[in-house]
Amino acid sequence: MEDSSPTSEQRQQSCQFDTDKLDLKLSVTLAGDRDAVDPVVRSVMHVVRELNCAPGREDHIELALAEALANAVVHGAKNDPSKVIECDVACDEQRGVLIIVRDPGPGFDPAKIPNPCHGENIYSNHGRGIYLINQLMDEVQFHKNGTEIHMIKR
Repeated sequence: MEDSSPTSEQRQQSCQFDTDKLDLKLSVTLAGDRDAVDPVVRSVMHVVRELNCAPGREDHIELALAEALANAVVHGAKNDPSKVIECDVACDEQRGVLIIVRDPGPGFDPAKIPNPCHGENIYSNHGRGIYLINQLMDEVQFHKNGTEIHMIKR
């Protein structure tokens, strides 16, 4: 039986958008402060909704964006307001919405994050953000040692 799963190079290319065909390209920075997350999510989602980038899928995008930014603040910036988190949003009429969140942290190995739906992890008070992002978005990739997350919603 032939393995039809995409190669690393194919997966890398699938998260790339043709910048000439983007309906929206938005870059936002925020301080590594938990209070900065909600206003950024609201403003990004206002633009996404206004431009009708992902009709009917906005709630999934909003929750995934909030989780990614919260993770970047808590784990990447360690709640340090002097550190900066970057967020890029692009909308392509045919491929959907691409969101990239970058944090200044040391990174992590996403494969080592335990599944919050199994065993003792069910009772943990953290560890659900990445799981939730993976459930809500169509494609999720981690780059640069886990300091950058790419999310696509078609």
